[in-house]
Amino acid sequence: MLSNLFRKKRIDDLLNQHGQGQLKKTLGAFDLILLGVGAIVGTGIFILPGTVAASHSGPAIVFSFLIAAFVCALAGMCYSEFSSAIPVTGSAYTYGYVVFGEIIAWFVGWALVLEYGLAAASVATGWSSYLISLLEGLNISIPNALSGPFNPAEGTFMNLPAILIVLIISYLLTLGMQESAKVNRIMVFVKVGVILLFIVVGMFYVKPDNWQPFMPFGIEGVVSGAALVFFAYLGFDAVSSAAEEVKNPQRNLPIGIIGSLLICSLLYIAMSLVLTGITPYTTLNVSNPVSFAIDLVGQDWIAGIISLGAVTGMMTVILVMIYGGSRLLFAIGRDGLLPKVMSKINPKHNTPVINTWIFGIVIAFCAGFIPLGTLAELVNMGTLIAFTIVSLGIIFLRRNKNILLSNGFKVPFFPVLPILSFLACLFLMTQLSIKTWIACGIWFVIGLVFYFLYGRKHSTLNEIK
Repeated sequence: MLSNLFRKKRIDDLLNQHGQGQLKKTLGAFDLILLGVGAIVGTGIFILPGTVAASHSGPAIVFSFLIAAFVCALAGMCYSEFSSAIPVTGSAYTYGYVVFGEIIAWFVGWALVLEYGLAAASVATGWSSYLISLLEGLNISIPNALSGPFNPAEGTFMNLPAILIVLIISYLLTLGMQESAKVNRIMVFVKVGVILLFIVVGMFYVKPDNWQPFMPFGIEGVVSGAALVFFAYLGFDAVSSAAEEVKNPQRNLPIGIIGSLLICSLLYIAMSLVLTGITPYTTLNVSNPVSFAIDLVGQDWIAGIISLGAVTGMMTVILVMIYGGSRLLFAIGRDGLLPKVMSKINPKHNTPVINTWIFGIVIAFCAGFIPLGTLAELVNMGTLIAFTIVSLGIIFLRRNKNILLSNGFKVPFFPVLPILSFLACLFLMTQLSIKTWIACGIWFVIGLVFYFLYGRKHSTLNEIK
Protein backbone atom coordinates (compact mmCIF):
# COMPACT_ATOMS: atom_id res chain seq x y z
CA MET A 1 0.00 0.00 0.00
CA LEU A 2 2.83 2.40 0.89
CA SER A 3 4.46 1.89 -2.48
CA ASN A 4 1.15 2.65 -4.19
CA LEU A 5 0.93 5.98 -2.40
CA PHE A 6 4.26 7.08 -3.90
CA ARG A 7 3.88 5.56 -7.37
CA LYS A 8 4.99 8.02 -10.04
CA LYS A 9 3.90 9.07 -13.50
CA ARG A 10 6.37 8.34 -16.28
CA ILE A 11 7.30 11.31 -18.43
CA ASP A 12 6.76 9.27 -21.62
CA ASP A 13 3.19 8.46 -20.56
CA LEU A 14 2.48 12.12 -19.81
CA LEU A 15 3.77 13.34 -23.16
CA ASN A 16 1.89 10.69 -25.14
CA GLN A 17 -1.59 10.67 -23.61
CA HIS A 18 -3.34 10.20 -26.93
CA GLY A 19 -6.92 9.13 -26.56
CA GLN A 20 -7.14 10.51 -23.02
CA GLY A 21 -8.10 14.04 -23.99
CA GLN A 22 -5.70 16.53 -25.55
CA LEU A 23 -5.94 20.31 -25.46
CA LYS A 24 -5.31 22.33 -28.61
CA LYS A 25 -2.00 24.25 -28.87
CA THR A 26 -2.91 27.89 -29.55
CA LEU A 27 -0.81 30.07 -27.21
CA GLY A 28 2.47 31.87 -27.96
CA ALA A 29 4.98 33.63 -25.70
CA PHE A 30 3.17 36.99 -25.89
CA ASP A 31 -0.13 35.35 -24.90
CA LEU A 32 1.57 33.78 -21.88
CA ILE A 33 3.15 37.05 -20.76
CA LEU A 34 -0.26 38.72 -20.90
CA LEU A 35 -1.80 35.74 -19.08
CA GLY A 36 0.80 36.18 -16.32
CA VAL A 37 0.34 39.95 -16.09
CA GLY A 38 -3.42 39.39 -16.09
CA ALA A 39 -3.12 37.04 -13.10
CA ILE A 40 -0.60 39.08 -11.10
CA VAL A 41 -1.74 42.68 -11.49
CA GLY A 42 -5.07 43.09 -9.72
CA THR A 43 -6.32 45.40 -6.99
CA GLY A 44 -3.04 44.90 -5.12
CA ILE A 45 -1.21 47.46 -7.23
CA PHE A 46 -3.85 50.08 -6.37
CA ILE A 47 -3.80 49.34 -2.62
CA LEU A 48 -0.64 47.59 -1.32
CA PRO A 49 1.99 50.21 -2.30
CA GLY A 50 0.20 52.79 -0.13
CA THR A 51 -0.91 50.76 2.88
CA VAL A 52 2.34 48.79 3.25
CA ALA A 53 4.43 51.96 2.83
CA ALA A 54 2.41 53.69 5.55
CA SER A 55 2.59 50.92 8.14
CA HIS A 56 5.74 48.92 7.38
CA SER A 57 8.29 50.10 4.84
CA GLY A 58 7.95 53.82 4.12
CA PRO A 59 9.40 54.89 0.75
CA ALA A 60 11.73 51.88 1.04
CA ILE A 61 8.74 49.78 -0.06
CA VAL A 62 10.60 49.65 -3.38
CA PHE A 63 13.11 47.37 -1.61
CA SER A 64 10.20 45.31 -0.22
CA PHE A 65 8.97 44.79 -3.77
CA LEU A 66 12.49 43.91 -4.93
CA ILE A 67 12.89 41.28 -2.19
CA ALA A 68 9.47 39.79 -2.95
CA ALA A 69 10.26 39.82 -6.66
CA PHE A 70 13.53 37.99 -5.99
CA VAL A 71 11.73 35.25 -4.03
CA CYS A 72 9.10 34.91 -6.74
CA ALA A 73 11.80 34.87 -9.43
CA LEU A 74 13.44 31.91 -7.68
CA ALA A 75 10.17 29.98 -7.67
CA GLY A 76 9.44 31.22 -11.21
CA MET A 77 12.72 29.78 -12.51
CA CYS A 78 11.88 26.42 -10.92
CA TYR A 79 8.47 26.49 -12.58
CA SER A 80 10.14 27.41 -15.88
CA GLU A 81 12.46 24.39 -15.79
CA PHE A 82 9.62 22.03 -14.92
CA SER A 83 7.38 23.43 -17.64
CA SER A 84 10.20 23.00 -20.17
CA ALA A 85 10.87 19.41 -19.18
CA ILE A 86 7.22 18.42 -18.62
CA PRO A 87 5.02 20.57 -20.93
CA VAL A 88 1.75 19.05 -19.70
CA THR A 89 -1.23 20.73 -18.05
CA GLY A 90 -1.57 20.46 -14.26
CA SER A 91 1.26 22.76 -13.12
CA ALA A 92 2.77 21.81 -9.73
CA TYR A 93 0.36 18.87 -9.39
CA THR A 94 1.79 17.16 -12.49
CA TYR A 95 5.38 17.98 -11.52
CA GLY A 96 4.81 16.45 -8.08
CA TYR A 97 3.34 13.32 -9.70
CA VAL A 98 6.52 12.81 -11.72
CA VAL A 99 9.16 13.43 -9.05
CA PHE A 100 7.48 12.58 -5.71
CA GLY A 101 4.55 10.29 -6.42
CA GLU A 102 0.77 10.15 -6.28
CA ILE A 103 0.00 11.14 -2.67
CA ILE A 104 2.24 14.23 -2.83
CA ALA A 105 0.73 15.18 -6.20
CA TRP A 106 -2.73 14.85 -4.69
CA PHE A 107 -1.78 17.12 -1.77
CA VAL A 108 -0.40 19.76 -4.13
CA GLY A 109 -3.40 19.52 -6.45
CA TRP A 110 -5.79 19.77 -3.51
CA ALA A 111 -3.90 22.87 -2.26
CA LEU A 112 -4.02 24.47 -5.71
CA VAL A 113 -7.76 23.86 -6.08
CA LEU A 114 -8.12 25.84 -2.85
CA GLU A 115 -5.78 28.59 -4.11
CA TYR A 116 -7.45 29.09 -7.48
CA GLY A 117 -11.00 28.77 -6.16
CA LEU A 118 -10.66 31.09 -3.17
CA ALA A 119 -8.58 33.60 -5.13
CA ALA A 120 -11.24 33.84 -7.84
CA ALA A 121 -14.05 34.11 -5.27
CA SER A 122 -12.23 36.73 -3.18
CA VAL A 123 -11.38 38.86 -6.20
CA ALA A 124 -14.95 38.57 -7.49
CA THR A 125 -16.16 39.91 -4.13
CA GLY A 126 -13.71 42.82 -4.37
CA TRP A 127 -14.76 43.43 -7.98
CA SER A 128 -18.38 43.66 -6.87
CA SER A 129 -17.55 46.27 -4.21
CA TYR A 130 -15.58 48.36 -6.69
CA LEU A 131 -18.32 48.10 -9.32
CA ILE A 132 -21.04 49.11 -6.84
CA SER A 133 -18.94 52.13 -5.81
CA LEU A 134 -18.35 53.05 -9.45
CA LEU A 135 -22.07 52.79 -10.28
CA GLU A 136 -23.00 54.91 -7.26
CA GLY A 137 -20.79 57.64 -8.70
CA LEU A 138 -23.02 57.47 -11.78
CA ASN A 139 -26.18 57.60 -9.60
CA ILE A 140 -26.95 53.93 -10.31
CA SER A 141 -27.68 51.85 -7.23
CA ILE A 142 -27.93 48.11 -6.62
CA PRO A 143 -30.33 46.99 -3.85
CA ASN A 144 -28.49 46.38 -0.58
CA ALA A 145 -29.94 42.85 -0.38
CA LEU A 146 -28.10 41.93 -3.59
CA SER A 147 -24.77 43.60 -2.78
CA GLY A 148 -23.13 41.30 -0.21
CA PRO A 149 -22.83 37.75 1.15
CA PHE A 150 -25.61 36.16 3.21
CA ASN A 151 -25.84 38.31 6.34
CA PRO A 152 -29.46 39.13 7.32
CA ALA A 153 -28.23 41.30 10.22
CA GLU A 154 -26.83 43.78 7.69
CA GLY A 155 -29.63 43.27 5.19
CA THR A 156 -27.54 41.45 2.57
CA PHE A 157 -28.58 38.07 1.18
CA MET A 158 -26.64 37.60 -2.07
CA ASN A 159 -23.73 39.28 -3.85
CA LEU A 160 -25.32 39.33 -7.30
CA PRO A 161 -22.55 41.21 -9.19
CA ALA A 162 -19.93 38.75 -7.91
CA ILE A 163 -22.02 35.77 -9.03
CA LEU A 164 -22.64 37.27 -12.47
CA ILE A 165 -19.00 38.13 -13.21
CA VAL A 166 -17.84 34.61 -12.30
CA LEU A 167 -20.49 32.99 -14.50
CA ILE A 168 -19.78 35.36 -17.42
CA ILE A 169 -16.04 34.63 -17.28
CA SER A 170 -16.71 30.88 -16.94
CA TYR A 171 -18.82 31.05 -20.10
CA LEU A 172 -16.03 32.93 -21.90
CA LEU A 173 -13.54 30.21 -20.95
CA THR A 174 -15.79 27.48 -22.33
CA LEU A 175 -15.56 29.12 -25.78
CA GLY A 176 -11.89 28.25 -26.11
CA MET A 177 -8.53 29.48 -24.87
CA GLN A 178 -7.79 31.46 -28.02
CA GLU A 179 -10.97 33.52 -27.58
CA SER A 180 -10.31 33.95 -23.85
CA ALA A 181 -6.73 35.06 -24.56
CA LYS A 182 -8.01 37.77 -26.91
CA VAL A 183 -10.32 39.20 -24.26
CA ASN A 184 -7.57 38.91 -21.63
CA ARG A 185 -5.21 40.79 -23.96
CA ILE A 186 -7.62 43.75 -24.25
CA MET A 187 -8.22 43.92 -20.49
CA VAL A 188 -4.49 43.70 -19.68
CA PHE A 189 -3.74 46.56 -22.10
CA VAL A 190 -6.45 48.66 -20.42
CA LYS A 191 -5.22 48.15 -16.86
CA VAL A 192 -1.52 48.52 -17.71
CA GLY A 193 -2.41 51.68 -19.64
CA VAL A 194 -4.17 53.06 -16.55
CA ILE A 195 -1.15 52.27 -14.36
CA LEU A 196 1.23 53.93 -16.83
CA LEU A 197 -1.08 56.97 -16.97
CA PHE A 198 -0.83 57.37 -13.20
CA ILE A 199 2.96 56.97 -13.27
CA VAL A 200 3.49 59.44 -16.12
CA VAL A 201 1.11 62.10 -14.72
CA GLY A 202 2.15 61.54 -11.11
CA MET A 203 5.90 61.87 -11.72
CA PHE A 204 5.43 65.58 -12.45
CA TYR A 205 4.09 66.04 -8.90
CA VAL A 206 6.82 64.09 -7.10
CA LYS A 207 8.58 65.98 -4.28
CA PRO A 208 11.88 64.29 -3.32
CA ASP A 209 11.46 65.60 0.25
CA ASN A 210 8.60 63.12 0.66
CA TRP A 211 11.14 60.29 0.34
CA GLN A 212 12.83 61.38 3.58
CA PRO A 213 13.35 59.41 5.74
CA PHE A 214 13.60 56.71 3.10
CA MET A 215 13.67 53.76 5.53
CA PRO A 216 11.75 54.96 8.62
CA PHE A 217 11.00 51.46 9.95
CA GLY A 218 14.50 50.08 9.35
CA ILE A 219 15.44 46.78 7.74
CA GLU A 220 12.81 44.91 9.76
CA GLY A 221 10.11 47.09 8.24
CA VAL A 222 11.39 46.40 4.72
CA VAL A 223 11.43 42.62 5.34
CA SER A 224 7.96 42.54 6.94
CA GLY A 225 6.74 44.67 4.05
CA ALA A 226 8.23 42.14 1.62
CA ALA A 227 6.23 39.33 3.29
CA LEU A 228 3.06 41.34 2.64
CA VAL A 229 3.72 42.53 -0.91
CA PHE A 230 4.93 39.04 -1.89
CA PHE A 231 1.30 38.13 -2.33
CA ALA A 232 0.90 40.88 -4.92
CA TYR A 233 2.94 38.66 -7.25
CA LEU A 234 0.88 35.52 -6.86
CA GLY A 235 -0.69 34.15 -10.02
CA PHE A 236 2.30 33.63 -12.29
CA ASP A 237 2.19 29.92 -11.47
CA ALA A 238 -1.13 29.74 -13.33
CA VAL A 239 0.85 30.33 -16.55
CA SER A 240 2.34 26.85 -16.24
CA SER A 241 -1.22 25.45 -16.22
CA ALA A 242 -1.36 26.40 -19.90
CA ALA A 243 1.57 24.11 -20.80
CA GLU A 244 -0.46 21.71 -22.92
CA GLU A 245 -1.98 24.55 -24.94
CA VAL A 246 1.33 26.27 -25.73
CA LYS A 247 3.15 26.23 -29.05
CA ASN A 248 6.85 25.42 -28.48
CA PRO A 249 6.49 25.17 -24.66
CA GLN A 250 10.25 24.69 -24.04
CA ARG A 251 10.84 28.23 -25.32
CA ASN A 252 7.57 30.04 -24.64
CA LEU A 253 6.70 28.94 -21.09
CA PRO A 254 9.88 30.30 -19.45
CA ILE A 255 9.44 33.54 -21.40
CA GLY A 256 5.83 33.81 -20.20
CA ILE A 257 6.60 33.11 -16.53
CA ILE A 258 9.76 35.19 -16.14
CA GLY A 259 8.62 37.93 -18.54
CA SER A 260 5.36 38.54 -16.66
CA LEU A 261 7.21 38.66 -13.33
CA LEU A 262 9.70 41.19 -14.70
CA ILE A 263 7.00 43.48 -16.15
CA CYS A 264 4.94 43.38 -12.95
CA SER A 265 8.01 44.09 -10.79
CA LEU A 266 8.81 47.21 -12.84
CA LEU A 267 5.18 48.40 -12.60
CA TYR A 268 5.03 47.85 -8.82
CA ILE A 269 8.33 49.63 -8.16
CA ALA A 270 7.51 52.61 -10.41
CA MET A 271 4.04 52.91 -8.86
CA SER A 272 5.52 52.86 -5.33
CA LEU A 273 8.16 55.50 -6.10
CA VAL A 274 5.65 57.90 -7.63
CA LEU A 275 3.04 57.30 -4.91
CA THR A 276 5.40 57.94 -2.00
CA GLY A 277 6.89 60.89 -3.90
CA ILE A 278 3.54 62.66 -4.38
CA THR A 279 2.57 62.59 -0.71
CA PRO A 280 4.28 61.60 2.60
CA TYR A 281 4.03 57.85 3.25
CA THR A 282 2.29 58.54 6.59
CA THR A 283 -0.83 59.72 4.73
CA LEU A 284 -1.24 56.59 2.59
CA ASN A 285 -2.88 54.22 5.07
CA VAL A 286 -6.25 54.50 3.30
CA SER A 287 -8.35 52.04 1.30
CA ASN A 288 -7.70 53.88 -1.98
CA PRO A 289 -4.16 55.36 -1.79
CA VAL A 290 -3.79 55.85 -5.55
CA SER A 291 -7.06 57.78 -5.92
CA PHE A 292 -6.18 59.67 -2.72
CA ALA A 293 -2.84 60.79 -4.20
CA ILE A 294 -4.47 61.82 -7.47
CA ASP A 295 -7.04 63.93 -5.60
CA LEU A 296 -4.21 65.71 -3.77
CA VAL A 297 -2.65 66.93 -7.03
CA GLY A 298 -6.01 68.06 -8.41
CA GLN A 299 -6.23 65.56 -11.28
CA ASP A 300 -9.77 64.37 -10.52
CA TRP A 301 -10.39 63.17 -14.07
CA ILE A 302 -7.81 60.42 -13.60
CA ALA A 303 -9.63 58.99 -10.55
CA GLY A 304 -12.47 57.64 -12.69
CA ILE A 305 -10.01 56.11 -15.13
CA ILE A 306 -8.17 54.44 -12.22
CA SER A 307 -11.47 52.94 -11.05
CA LEU A 308 -11.98 51.55 -14.55
CA GLY A 309 -8.46 50.09 -14.47
CA ALA A 310 -9.08 48.46 -11.10
CA VAL A 311 -12.35 46.86 -12.26
CA THR A 312 -10.72 45.64 -15.47
CA GLY A 313 -7.67 44.40 -13.57
CA MET A 314 -9.75 42.25 -11.26
CA MET A 315 -11.59 40.67 -14.18
CA THR A 316 -8.34 39.35 -15.67
CA VAL A 317 -7.35 37.85 -12.31
CA ILE A 318 -10.70 36.02 -12.08
CA LEU A 319 -10.28 34.79 -15.66
CA VAL A 320 -6.78 33.37 -15.13
CA MET A 321 -7.64 31.79 -11.76
CA ILE A 322 -10.72 29.99 -13.12
CA TYR A 323 -8.68 28.96 -16.15
CA GLY A 324 -5.86 27.59 -13.99
CA GLY A 325 -8.28 25.74 -11.72
CA SER A 326 -10.21 24.18 -14.60
CA ARG A 327 -7.00 22.91 -16.22
CA LEU A 328 -5.85 21.52 -12.90
CA LEU A 329 -9.16 19.64 -12.44
CA PHE A 330 -8.79 18.40 -16.04
CA ALA A 331 -5.34 16.93 -15.25
CA ILE A 332 -6.48 15.32 -11.99
CA GLY A 333 -9.58 13.89 -13.66
CA ARG A 334 -7.49 12.49 -16.54
CA ASP A 335 -5.36 10.69 -13.95
CA GLY A 336 -8.49 9.13 -12.42
CA LEU A 337 -8.12 10.79 -9.01
CA LEU A 338 -11.30 12.76 -9.69
CA PRO A 339 -14.36 11.55 -11.67
CA LYS A 340 -13.63 11.26 -15.41
CA VAL A 341 -16.24 13.90 -16.20
CA MET A 342 -13.61 16.43 -15.08
CA SER A 343 -11.41 15.50 -18.04
CA LYS A 344 -14.13 15.43 -20.68
CA ILE A 345 -13.36 17.80 -23.59
CA ASN A 346 -16.04 19.50 -25.65
CA PRO A 347 -15.31 18.57 -29.30
CA LYS A 348 -16.56 21.92 -30.65
CA HIS A 349 -14.51 24.28 -28.49
CA ASN A 350 -11.76 21.84 -27.46
CA THR A 351 -12.07 22.89 -23.83
CA PRO A 352 -13.12 21.05 -20.63
CA VAL A 353 -16.55 22.70 -20.62
CA ILE A 354 -18.17 20.58 -17.89
CA ASN A 355 -15.41 21.01 -15.33
CA THR A 356 -15.19 24.76 -16.11
CA TRP A 357 -18.89 25.13 -15.32
CA ILE A 358 -18.65 22.99 -12.16
CA PHE A 359 -15.66 25.02 -10.91
CA GLY A 360 -17.27 28.31 -11.93
CA ILE A 361 -20.59 27.55 -10.20
CA VAL A 362 -18.84 26.58 -6.95
CA ILE A 363 -16.80 29.80 -7.06
CA ALA A 364 -19.92 31.84 -7.85
CA PHE A 365 -21.69 30.31 -4.84
CA CYS A 366 -18.75 31.13 -2.53
CA ALA A 367 -18.46 34.68 -3.87
CA GLY A 368 -22.20 35.24 -3.72
CA PHE A 369 -23.12 33.85 -0.31
CA ILE A 370 -20.05 33.23 1.91
CA PRO A 371 -18.01 35.94 3.68
CA LEU A 372 -14.48 35.27 2.46
CA GLY A 373 -12.39 37.71 4.51
CA THR A 374 -10.89 35.24 6.99
CA LEU A 375 -10.42 32.54 4.34
CA ALA A 376 -8.51 34.69 1.85
CA GLU A 377 -5.17 33.98 3.56
CA LEU A 378 -5.61 30.31 2.61
CA VAL A 379 -4.85 31.41 -0.96
CA ASN A 380 -1.34 32.26 0.21
CA MET A 381 -0.92 28.92 1.97
CA GLY A 382 -2.01 26.93 -1.08
CA THR A 383 0.40 28.87 -3.29
CA LEU A 384 3.37 28.52 -0.94
CA ILE A 385 2.82 24.76 -0.59
CA ALA A 386 3.00 24.47 -4.38
CA PHE A 387 6.10 26.69 -4.49
CA THR A 388 7.96 24.58 -1.90
CA ILE A 389 7.17 21.34 -3.74
CA VAL A 390 8.27 22.74 -7.10
CA SER A 391 11.47 24.27 -5.64
CA LEU A 392 12.48 21.03 -3.92
CA GLY A 393 11.33 19.02 -6.93
CA ILE A 394 13.97 20.57 -9.21
CA ILE A 395 16.68 18.70 -7.29
CA PHE A 396 14.90 15.38 -7.91
CA LEU A 397 14.13 16.37 -11.50
CA ARG A 398 17.85 16.79 -12.24
CA ARG A 399 18.62 13.41 -10.68
CA ASN A 400 16.12 11.58 -12.90
CA LYS A 401 17.93 11.10 -16.20
CA ASN A 402 14.76 9.82 -17.89
CA ILE A 403 13.08 13.21 -17.51
CA LEU A 404 15.75 15.43 -19.01
CA LEU A 405 14.42 15.14 -22.53
CA SER A 406 14.41 18.87 -23.17
CA ASN A 407 17.00 21.47 -24.05
CA GLY A 408 14.73 24.12 -22.54
CA PHE A 409 15.24 26.42 -19.56
CA LYS A 410 17.48 25.32 -16.66
CA VAL A 411 17.65 26.99 -13.25
CA PRO A 412 21.10 28.62 -12.95
CA PHE A 413 23.43 28.07 -9.97
CA PHE A 414 21.94 24.65 -9.27
CA PRO A 415 21.31 23.50 -6.52
CA VAL A 416 21.77 26.79 -4.62
CA LEU A 417 18.83 28.69 -6.14
CA PRO A 418 16.23 25.89 -5.76
CA ILE A 419 17.27 25.42 -2.11
CA LEU A 420 17.06 29.20 -1.52
CA SER A 421 13.60 29.23 -3.10
CA PHE A 422 12.50 26.33 -0.88
CA LEU A 423 13.75 28.03 2.32
CA ALA A 424 12.28 31.42 1.37
CA CYS A 425 8.84 29.88 0.80
CA LEU A 426 9.02 27.99 4.11
CA PHE A 427 9.88 31.27 5.87
CA LEU A 428 6.87 33.02 4.34
CA MET A 429 4.62 30.12 5.39
CA THR A 430 5.71 30.71 9.02
CA GLN A 431 4.42 34.29 8.72
CA LEU A 432 0.83 33.08 8.21
CA SER A 433 -1.56 32.97 11.17
CA ILE A 434 -2.35 29.90 13.27
CA LYS A 435 -5.99 30.11 12.09
CA THR A 436 -4.77 29.71 8.52
CA TRP A 437 -2.74 26.61 9.46
CA ILE A 438 -5.75 25.07 11.22
CA ALA A 439 -8.12 25.80 8.31
CA CYS A 440 -5.54 24.39 5.89
CA GLY A 441 -5.22 21.25 8.03
CA ILE A 442 -8.98 20.72 7.92
CA TRP A 443 -8.95 21.14 4.12
CA PHE A 444 -6.20 18.51 3.79
CA VAL A 445 -8.03 16.04 6.04
CA ILE A 446 -11.06 16.34 3.73
CA GLY A 447 -8.73 15.79 0.76
CA LEU A 448 -7.17 12.69 2.34
CA VAL A 449 -10.60 11.18 2.98
CA PHE A 450 -11.59 11.76 -0.66
CA TYR A 451 -8.31 10.31 -1.94
CA PHE A 452 -8.60 7.08 0.05
CA LEU A 453 -12.30 6.62 -0.66
CA TYR A 454 -12.12 7.43 -4.38
CA GLY A 455 -8.85 8.58 -5.89
CA ARG A 456 -6.59 5.68 -4.90
CA LYS A 457 -9.09 3.13 -6.24
CA HIS A 458 -9.67 4.88 -9.57
CA SER A 459 -6.15 6.05 -10.35
CA THR A 460 -5.12 5.25 -13.92
CA LEU A 461 -1.85 3.89 -12.50
CA ASN A 462 -3.87 0.90 -11.23
CA GLU A 463 -4.14 -0.20 -14.86
CA ILE A 464 -0.35 -0.35 -15.23
CA LYS A 465 0.93 -3.73 -14.13
